[in-house]
Parts: sequence; C-alpha cells; structure tokens
Amino acid sequence: MSAPLLEIEHLHVELPVEGRMRPVIHDLSLAIAPGEAVGLVGESGSGKSMTARSVIRLLPRGAAVAGALRCGGTDVLALDRRGLRAFRANEVGMVFQDPRAHVNPIRSIGDFLVETLVTVRGVPRETALARAQEMLRAVGIADAPRRLRQHPYELSGGLLQRVMIASVLLAEPRLILADEPTTALDVTTQEEVVAILDEQRRERGVAMLFITHDLELAAAVCDRIVVMYAGGIVEDRPATTLHGEARHPYTRALLASRPVGPATGEPLPAIPGRPLSAFEAPGGCAFATRCPYVRDACRAERPPLRTLDEGCVACHFAEEIRDGVADGKREANHV
Repeated sequence: MSAPLLEIEHLHVELPVEGRMRPVIHDLSLAIAPGEAVGLVGESGSGKSMTARSVIRLLPRGAAVAGALRCGGTDVLALDRRGLRAFRANEVGMVFQDPRAHVNPIRSIGDFLVETLVTVRGVPRETALARAQEMLRAVGIADAPRRLRQHPYELSGGLLQRVMIASVLLAEPRLILADEPTTALDVTTQEEVVAILDEQRRERGVAMLFITHDLELAAAVCDRIVVMYAGGIVEDRPATTLHGEARHPYTRALLASRPVGPATGEPLPAIPGRPLSAFEAPGGCAFATRCPYVRDACRAERPPLRTLDEGCVACHFAEEIRDGVADGKREANHV
C-alpha cells in the first residue's frame, strides 16, 4: 500500500467566537492515498468545510491550529507565506461551493484561468491561454475561445462551476478539495458537474476530498466515506459497504433519514434534537444527547476511533449495535 498523500493527525482548530476561543475541529485524524477519493459527510456545522480549509490554511483570522498536517511530505502548518503560496499553486486545488464568490467579476474568464500559470509558473500567456482552451473543452464547455473573453456574470452557475474545476485542473494538483461543489446547482447540472469532476480526477490520477451532505452522491464518486459529527470523525468505511454495514448510530440515522424510492406521503425519519458544534459537545460521546442507544458510559467517556470490520468507528457499543444486541435496550436507555 502506498504512503498517504495527505496525512492529518490529531488536528484541533479553535476560532474566536464572542471573545472566546471555541473548538470547531476536535482531535481529527485522516489519511488519503494518492489517487484516492474520500467523501466527507455530515450535517451542517459538523466541521467538514473547516477541515478542508485547514488543509490549505484558509481559516478565519485568529484561528488557532494544533496537530500535524502533511501533504506530499510537506509540513503544511510550518510553511511561511511564500511556501504556502507555492503549495496552493502546485500541490492542492480547491473547488468551492459558490464559484461566484471566488471569481473576480470584473476580470475575464481567460484572465482567471491563466493567472497562476503566468504569474507563478512563468508560462507564456499565449501558451497558458491555449492550455485553458483545451481544459475548458475537457470539462464540457464548447466554444472555448469565446468563453475565455466572457466575464463571470455572463455564465450560468453550472458553466461557472465547470470553469472553477478547469482552473483547479490546470494547476495539475495532486489533491483536489471539493467543498460541496454542486450545492447551488439544479439536479441535472449537479449530475453533469460531478461526472466531469470524477472523470477528470480518475483520468489524471488525482486524490480528492469530496465534501457533501448527500450520502448517495458520496458513495457514487468516492472510494471511502468519512462521517463527521461535532467536529470529529465518528465513522470511516469503504463506500461500497457503508450503506449495508454502517456501525455508528449517527451514520445509521443519516442513512435512514434520506429519501429512497418514490414519494409515499409519509414523513421521513428524523434524527431527534439538533446538530451540535464541537464547542457544544458534551464531555463524553458527542452524539449521546441524540442517540437511541445511549448509556452511562457514553456520557462519561468519549469513545476513540477504532478499527471494526472493514472500517473505523467511534462508539463504545458498535459491536452490540452491529449484532442487534443493543436493539432491545433502546427504550430503556434512550433520553
């Protein structure tokens, strides 16, 4: 097995909130191999986007970071400003949730696409524009010369997201961070954009961290699924087995709450309570306040992420849940 491309070990991130430092990522460890696609899923506020932004140190002002974060052997947390700029330009690329918020509206698409190639890598502008045209065609954008002359406001959301993907691929990174890249798009365009991203990633052998709320989408494009809750990882399992072999109560609840098949008019099962941020999590298991299997041990001690079957899970009673032993104790223990 090859050495990991991305290695995150015991990552802690705190942000200033109302004059106090509050944790948003708690003891997160994650590794991604070269060419591997890992889906990061969970409810809003679980820390998915903050994890991705930590990889490129694109965190809010005043953030405090502890732990280890290496990409391709580079100690990302130790980079100075020049080293960080080179790392972002050459090693990792990020596809953001809202492309309009990350593309300069007064500059042309061509300027946006070639800026890094010209200013950082010294590629002649004409050569860079020729590469940009080729990449636009690769991501499904026709009439590339005309598109290069246009401005962001002249493109639909789907086209602009394709442009964002093209800009990342032009840099030839070894790792792509895709932060809910289809959120603002209609369903048909979502499928097209994800298909392009997945096809280009596989063709170029690029690793990817794919952030989404959609478990079905993650399973379709990723090799592994990592589930986050309250700033930490609660389960890590192969995408092919997650739906049938989920071991954590939170993962099972997420799977049960998704629509499957034609609409019946019946309400979908909902997870009781509300999602918690890392700084709101209780001292024991962060999911204890919403879990139907909760016991005293869950409230007293935070379960470590440990190996079970073909994946990892952070639950004291995962074996009992897997074997159905815990089902008989749900009513008595549920809070």
